[in-house]
Amino acid sequence: MKLHKNVTALWAKKNFEHDEQLWLPLVIHLTDAKNTINWLYNHWLSDSQRQLLKYTSPDETDERSDEDVQKLVKFLGFTHDIGKATPAFQKKRSYIRDDYLDDQLVEKLIRSGFSELDESDLSSARASPHAIAGEAILEHYGVPNSVGAIIGGHHGSPAQEAPRKQIVTYTANYYLSDTDAEIQKIWKQTQKELFDYGLKLSGYQSVEEVPMVTQPQAVILEGLLIMADWLASSEYLTNDEDAELFPLIPLNESSEDVDTVTRFQNAINNWNSTGEWVPQQVSTTNDPYKTRWGFKARPVQATITKAISETRDPGMIIVEAPTGLGKTEIALVAAEQLAYIDGEDGVFMGLPTQSTTNAMFDRVNDWLEKLAKSQDENFSIKLMHGKAQFNKHYQNLTNAVNIDDADPKNLGAVTVNSWFSGKKSILTKFTVGTIDNLLLMALKQKHLFLRHLGLSGKVVIIDEVHAYDAYMNQYLYRAINWLGAYHVPIVILSATLPKEKRNALITSYLKGRYGKRSPKGFEAPANWQDTEAYPLLSVLDGKKLNQVTEFAGRSDQAPFGLQVNRINLDDEELMQAVVNQIANGGIAGIIVNTVKRAQALAKFVPQSIDFMLLHSSFLAPTREMQEEKLQQAIGKNGQRPSKMIVIGTQVLEQSLDIDFDVLYTDIAPMDLILQRAGRLHRHHITRPKELQTPQLFVMGISGPGEYGDANEAVYQKYLLMKTDHFLGKTIAIPGDISVLVQKVYDQESDAEITADEMPELDKEREMFNDNLKKERDKAQAFQVGAPRYRKHTIHGWLDRTKPNIDTDEQRANATVRDIKETLEVILLQHTSEGDFLVTDTQSDKPKSIQNISSQEIAQQVIRVPSPVTPDIDRAIKHLETLTSKYYPDWQADVWLKGALALPLDKNLSADLGDWHLNYSSRFGLSYSKEDDNGKATL
Repeated sequence: MKLHKNVTALWAKKNFEHDEQLWLPLVIHLTDAKNTINWLYNHWLSDSQRQLLKYTSPDETDERSDEDVQKLVKFLGFTHDIGKATPAFQKKRSYIRDDYLDDQLVEKLIRSGFSELDESDLSSARASPHAIAGEAILEHYGVPNSVGAIIGGHHGSPAQEAPRKQIVTYTANYYLSDTDAEIQKIWKQTQKELFDYGLKLSGYQSVEEVPMVTQPQAVILEGLLIMADWLASSEYLTNDEDAELFPLIPLNESSEDVDTVTRFQNAINNWNSTGEWVPQQVSTTNDPYKTRWGFKARPVQATITKAISETRDPGMIIVEAPTGLGKTEIALVAAEQLAYIDGEDGVFMGLPTQSTTNAMFDRVNDWLEKLAKSQDENFSIKLMHGKAQFNKHYQNLTNAVNIDDADPKNLGAVTVNSWFSGKKSILTKFTVGTIDNLLLMALKQKHLFLRHLGLSGKVVIIDEVHAYDAYMNQYLYRAINWLGAYHVPIVILSATLPKEKRNALITSYLKGRYGKRSPKGFEAPANWQDTEAYPLLSVLDGKKLNQVTEFAGRSDQAPFGLQVNRINLDDEELMQAVVNQIANGGIAGIIVNTVKRAQALAKFVPQSIDFMLLHSSFLAPTREMQEEKLQQAIGKNGQRPSKMIVIGTQVLEQSLDIDFDVLYTDIAPMDLILQRAGRLHRHHITRPKELQTPQLFVMGISGPGEYGDANEAVYQKYLLMKTDHFLGKTIAIPGDISVLVQKVYDQESDAEITADEMPELDKEREMFNDNLKKERDKAQAFQVGAPRYRKHTIHGWLDRTKPNIDTDEQRANATVRDIKETLEVILLQHTSEGDFLVTDTQSDKPKSIQNISSQEIAQQVIRVPSPVTPDIDRAIKHLETLTSKYYPDWQADVWLKGALALPLDKNLSADLGDWHLNYSSRFGLSYSKEDDNGKATL
């Protein structure tokens, strides 16, 4: 089908580069996008994603052929920018305001039959942006609304409703004139010819063959279209312009001069630098733990792996087992099993904090390297959190673009792929990140489709699922709704999971997949919702829930008793007690609930004892160094010092494979106390004689219901009261773990507590429930809805988003965590002698910033505590003034542009608002202010 010159004269892109005027004919860009999305469908989507797109009914009883899906995919690719075949778009000026280039293209259009284009003015051109115009044109020709909405939303946000009145209301935007039929004729003929050409290229005989799609299918197709459009709109692979993708062509060339097949093949060869994971069946005959990590599977590990191997339609796997048992290894083996059974080709692992994510990244990277070597392929990985660029292990990975994969010696490696950055990051097949990256799946945000696309083809692993509060849980459950709709296998890990939360996780998945929390035909063991068995494996296999409570075999982890002691000492007395405990050697851990308390305690540690302090108020490089040093000292196979005190906040309670000989902890909810206790006697090592029995000291209990303002500000008092009541003098590990957790979180157990034992428990329970409801209601404000199937489109799916979260990652993350927005600053020392980095130790000589790279300066970041910036906008203005005054060159630097500096004086101090800040290499950032009487307050 040869196109008329009026069609081939339309432009899609134009620019002035390298002293040359360039353009790209619209038909070439549409063909590029069609070829790209078709390749992505066949070679980038996972088998499970392709299968999802085949279903024609919500109950999955009928499905369309792969050929039919490909037709739709190609049709979306070719017609995505058909809205550019309108005068509203063709009259647009170039971004660089090159009048000569604009005039040349208009004259080309006029010569091709578009008369009066240079004479007519469109008063409402902005009312018909090309994405909405494209949807209006397609639906005008009879394309189903569920497909048209994808075209309308391909720039990240779909319309609130189908643009049924667009062409009637803004006729001139589409046909140049509201009334002149002769002027309109050429535009109508052009749009129809492009449309018919798109149908034919896609394999359709008529528009009636274009199918309707479900809402979950539309979300995935939208994400795929956005990805394809971004790729087909990229002229080069990198900013260095060393590898061409889809470049513009000289103005004197036409579409007939472009070989679109060769152009596409060259582009995709340059872009596709990462291998495809082909999951293999995991043998349960040969111990997979032995072959991967060199140790024999424990009974729980072997039983879980065998149970997963027997699933046919895996949905959700929940593993509840003690800390230190090897749940991470269970999850990674499960990822291989589930990917093989269900057809995924990637993995996402989500963790509570940046510290736990960094620690897990190394373990996942090692596992992935084994997979890469076994397949002789290079696999790309992405570390996803706000400080990933400062992780040395991650930064040392080779960029996939720089590897010559034609040489077999270069295969079998783990790489990073720089194309997958920003909002494209989640599209990397293997990702390790903070849980925000999963929770954001439920937050209304422009280009959310890309996040759904990236996660829908992976096995999703959620570690430490108990660590998320009531507000975060609402985002988690909604994300699980959508993962269920996409049939994504989820592996959930916890040592201390309340049964109410376990049940909510399971029913959230069922609702997402089947539309109901208890779908017709659902099978489950009797009393499955109330089981307190431990360890416990819950496997959702299609509509059948299996629960495994027996784990035959002998484990090297023998049950043991944990001694619990309550102490209530001031800071100096406490430190003396700790020192006495390790008088003859040993590693003492002290986990407290606030940074302030950690810093206060640290001041009493004797100089003669090895000491580490870990909390969030250290510079990013210092935190990374501390975490690595901690792992090397008391991690698995670490070089343990004879005597050491480690003080830290909640960062120590999750996912870190470290081992204390004795542990002190502030009062916290039962599940978190047990998590902290999981760092106690974790490894099979020789210990000092006095510390052979694991001892847990619980601090901060002054009396029934009296836990101190700081502890009660961090945790709900109701949970602290129940923990206080049910926490005995000994804990049997693992036998008591689930029992104690359920006692605290099950409100029916309140009847076991008398008013004399715990006064005002009823009042605190009421406040707890009120707060729970408020958190749930608040979380729903900016959430996407649950998946909908019958006759529901993506129109309005992202309506009413929270302001400024599309481009502000920190604000988006704060939204799903319900934390107060804080400022991140670059901390430097500014003196009369110059500007210096803040040193890691007191003995280090300060480095002048004149002698180091801007990248190293950018790493010196720290978050200002929220009490210091109650008026965050005012604080930003003040810091912007300081930054422009002292560091005016930053705005022209790729690493430092937009950064805020907080200059400290020679004493490493500064004033910000009413607060006095001080930084110490030993204690981190502290803050104080004077009250009306001149006394320092915190």
